[in-house]
Amino acid sequence: MTLFIDIETYSSTDISSAGAYKYIESDDFEILIIGYAIDNNSVQIIDLLGGGKIPNIPHSFLSLLRDPNVLKVAHNAVFERLAFKRIGYDIPIEQWYDTAVKAAYCGLPLSLDAVSKVLDLENKKKETGKLLINYFSKPCKPTKANGGRTRNLPEHAPEKWELYKDYNVYDVLAEREIYQRLEKYEIPFSERKLYVLDQEINDKGILIDKELAESAVVVNEEFTKYLTEQAISLTGLSNPNSVVQLKQWIKEQTGEEVTSFAKDAIEDLFIRFAEYPKVLQMLNIRKMLSKTSVKKYTAMLNCIMKDNRGRGFFQFYGANRTGRWAGRLLQLQNLSKNHIDPISVPRDLVRARDTDTIEMLYGNVSDILSQLVRTALIAPDGMTFAVADFSAIEARVISWMAEEEWRMQVFHGDGKIYEATGSKMFNVPITAITKGSELRQKSKISELALGYGGSLGALSRMGGERMGLSEVEMKSLVERWRLANPAIVNMWQEFDTVSKEVVKTNRTISAANGKVEFSCNGEYMTIKLPSGRKLFYYKPRFKKESGKRSLSLVYQGVVQETKQWGEIFTYGGKLTENIIQATARDLLANSMLNLKANGYIPVCHVHDECIIEVDETKAESEYNKVARLMSISPAWAQDLPLKVDGYLTKFYLKD
Repeated sequence: MTLFIDIETYSSTDISSAGAYKYIESDDFEILIIGYAIDNNSVQIIDLLGGGKIPNIPHSFLSLLRDPNVLKVAHNAVFERLAFKRIGYDIPIEQWYDTAVKAAYCGLPLSLDAVSKVLDLENKKKETGKLLINYFSKPCKPTKANGGRTRNLPEHAPEKWELYKDYNVYDVLAEREIYQRLEKYEIPFSERKLYVLDQEINDKGILIDKELAESAVVVNEEFTKYLTEQAISLTGLSNPNSVVQLKQWIKEQTGEEVTSFAKDAIEDLFIRFAEYPKVLQMLNIRKMLSKTSVKKYTAMLNCIMKDNRGRGFFQFYGANRTGRWAGRLLQLQNLSKNHIDPISVPRDLVRARDTDTIEMLYGNVSDILSQLVRTALIAPDGMTFAVADFSAIEARVISWMAEEEWRMQVFHGDGKIYEATGSKMFNVPITAITKGSELRQKSKISELALGYGGSLGALSRMGGERMGLSEVEMKSLVERWRLANPAIVNMWQEFDTVSKEVVKTNRTISAANGKVEFSCNGEYMTIKLPSGRKLFYYKPRFKKESGKRSLSLVYQGVVQETKQWGEIFTYGGKLTENIIQATARDLLANSMLNLKANGYIPVCHVHDECIIEVDETKAESEYNKVARLMSISPAWAQDLPLKVDGYLTKFYLKD
């Protein structure tokens, strides 16, 4: 039996900034409406404001909710699971099925509204929902007209309340239709296990150093005030943060127009206006004022719960072209790195709110606050973090996938791929590729930029221009890297050819020496990975791409640049990137399941790294066990050599 559920709720906590966990923890949280349907039966509505209270939820519904043999289906099921847990019904994660995850697995958007539109559901999510949620599910502003109340109830707008219940009916119908439309595309059992682990990680959360976060906000405010005063004194502008005013001031100083103060553009301005000291000083102030990392501290404080832990930082299958996790709330996937050693010194100064000393020692207070964001994630008393991550994981996976033998020998040996690549590219002894040398730098950016079919643009973005390399030099690096890696280059072409062939013929063709399998059924092109998991490309077809003679392959998905649904061109190099990153994700997933099986639930995972709380008194042996478990290759990749590096720390940092 399948129970489709959707609920409407109330809480004074802002869910968009605080997240579902803190929203549901709120003292005034309550469930307003429960909509549900059993299998294909009609939707039933339980009205808990207009028609009852939580203790009066019908026994017939509760018996279904508590029955372990009934599958509970919801869109973003974590919300329903936590809400029912909050009122006393703790239903195990294993009994829940999330249609948002299923949609993402099938290459579709995560939100119910977006999936409804893409699949053109018969029962689409109703457009009126946002207005009704704002009216009934959030506090309202007290006015004379509403009698000074801070909350709207059914008796204040009976017709709207009936519309809210109707809206809930359509949400249940929409999630049921998604479930049934995608039922033929089965999620592997390993992914179901991984979803359970993901929920356990989100439930556990991570301890936040509240004092450090609060102090960082205060220090930032003090430094911002100081910089603003400096800018006003320097420029005479009433608002030096105004882009319009600043552009005009620079024009008056230099006689030249400025079009942008974006991160990349401002670096060029430092070179362009090198002979104008006042302009350089103002640009430096502007750069410090625009540092956004301090927003991370505010995000921490917004979502910190009563036990000082933050929860709900990970979206399972958030990146649906690879299946990688996406960050939520704090966005742990894009934290700034720390470069100062020891980082504990500025950390203690920020906790003490000693802005003057920080500026005296380090100059750029904004940069220090940025470097300290990670360190606000801390281990509890008596515990420490064991941090372990895969070494050069994508380089290892692409070498294994393409069977580039010389690279595999490197990874079965010392793993020094930059040195080995440099030796191969420049035809010199490996001893000539020393740390910090120009050849090693060239080798490193080539390795990082060129594995997925990239050329001059990729090299430039990876730092080629900053190194002072000319276009001719970069072109030479591209040619040298490709000559050194013929099996990888051949794999790009193979993936390109096979993908087009399966879309033309609706056949199944294996590639990469049988490691992956391309298929197409007209609705989807899929790529079966070595793990057995599939990547989905919705509605593939051929289309003329600007500047190209032959037709290119396109599919429908969320366009990264616009975050909107649209058509995306793909080709062999891009498919290689998807496959390699997805396989690296599966290796991390396998390691996380190994950790769980041995009693270790990570509090956090970032890219290819796991952070685990371990007993401080047994820290070394615990770390060694964690590293050993993560180093175990799965059955589907026994000959892929994994290497794990890591360290122990009381607060999170980049070692």
